[in-house]
Amino acid sequence: IRPIIESDKEGKTINIVHAPERIIPGNMVYELIHNSRTIGCDDRSLGERIKTLYSSFCKGEIVVTNIRTAEMTKVVENTYRDINIAFVNELAKICRYDNMDVYEIIKIANMHPRVNILQPGPGVGGHCISVDPWFLVGDYPGLANIILAARKINDSMPEFVLERIHNIMKENGVKDIGRVGLYGITYKEDVDDVRESPTLQLLDNMARHLATGIKVYDPLIKRPIVENQFTDFDQFLEAIDILVIMVGHQHIKKNVDRIKDKVLFDTKNVLPIQESYKL
Repeated sequence: IRPIIESDKEGKTINIVHAPERIIPGNMVYELIHNSRTIGCDDRSLGERIKTLYSSFCKGEIVVTNIRTAEMTKVVENTYRDINIAFVNELAKICRYDNMDVYEIIKIANMHPRVNILQPGPGVGGHCISVDPWFLVGDYPGLANIILAARKINDSMPEFVLERIHNIMKENGVKDIGRVGLYGITYKEDVDDVRESPTLQLLDNMARHLATGIKVYDPLIKRPIVENQFTDFDQFLEAIDILVIMVGHQHIKKNVDRIKDKVLFDTKNVLPIQESYKL
């Protein structure tokens, strides 16, 4: 935006300040107040003035630096998370291929004091983690190799989930994809944000294969945004034999007793049902 601003400055001195956010949907106000902040600026003295302004409400540490560093820090934070998620998603694929329990392996490995492996999932969504790494891939082609590989791995997970669904259908004698239901449309639990969500990515993959009919439900999404979307949970359950947990909303955790008669594929490993299929 700098060229746009400076093209219309009419002799004025323009200083730009960039303070990237570090908040998560569902907990915005708390994180706005308590998370540390980075202030990038052209002029250090102006940055200190902005720091004073932020200090009036922000209890976290506030760091003043230059704009490029502030911008890069924001992108790096989300890229780091994307790479860590990609590692465990690839591990899940390896364990599925060689018939090992990825969740037990993660649990034991995390007993090491310097290991903290995340949990695998059906993909990466939202408008930060799934987007920011591409800035580095685009700006530094040939250098951002691990970053690109991580993006490809995470983008492949909805297709991996779809393959698992087809295998589970065969194992249980379910021939009609219309008897399968996806629980969750949002990109993360307990928010109503659907940007880049793994469920929408999975549905896009199905559309490319000309596959239709799969049922969809999300307790937080009342407006119709996809085909075969239900707004009533009971009607949704009546229409399906296989239930695929794509998002770990609190709603589904409180309704475990209502889904025990379904073939369950828990991609998030959030429900206490031993007989369920996992990634």
